[in-house]
Amino acid sequence: MGFYDHTVLDRFGNEKSLRDYEGKVVLVVNTATGCGFTPHYEPMEKWYEEYHDQGLEILDIPCNQFYGQTPGTDDEIHEFCTLNYKTQFPQMKKSDVNGPNELSVYTFLKSQKGFGGFPEGPAKAMMDQLLASIDPDYQMNADIKWNFTKFVVDRQGNVVARFEPTADLSEVENCFKSLL
Repeated sequence: MGFYDHTVLDRFGNEKSLRDYEGKVVLVVNTATGCGFTPHYEPMEKWYEEYHDQGLEILDIPCNQFYGQTPGTDDEIHEFCTLNYKTQFPQMKKSDVNGPNELSVYTFLKSQKGFGGFPEGPAKAMMDQLLASIDPDYQMNADIKWNFTKFVVDRQGNVVARFEPTADLSEVENCFKSLL
């Protein structure tokens, strides 16, 4: 089973086949409206505006599994993003990315690109300490660790990279740009 064999629900509850993304470069992101990384919406919208015509799609999947940082309904989440960040890319239904109710596409993505640690930088120690307090073995599994983890999928449906939320966003951009 590959990337295109999965479906997600759009924010209205309609099933969306990932086959619709065939031939596109897809950035899959679990998002949150009340997180320290929420400002990632700003560069994501810039990327969408700049690269969408070249084949970039953003699959925005709000998730409330990390300290409840995505409260509200799907409509409230959408309103927050459009008012504060003027997002134009479509949002999916708020969903789980870990655990028994996780989206099947996340099971697939994590099987292709597991957790490789947080990149060196000012937020690394903070994230390592926080996650170790929640799960001492967090480094040993592929679970999504926090909001705004990003996966890059190429035009053939191959998962080419996973970026933790602390990654340099220019590296994320350079990765997907190389596939356009």
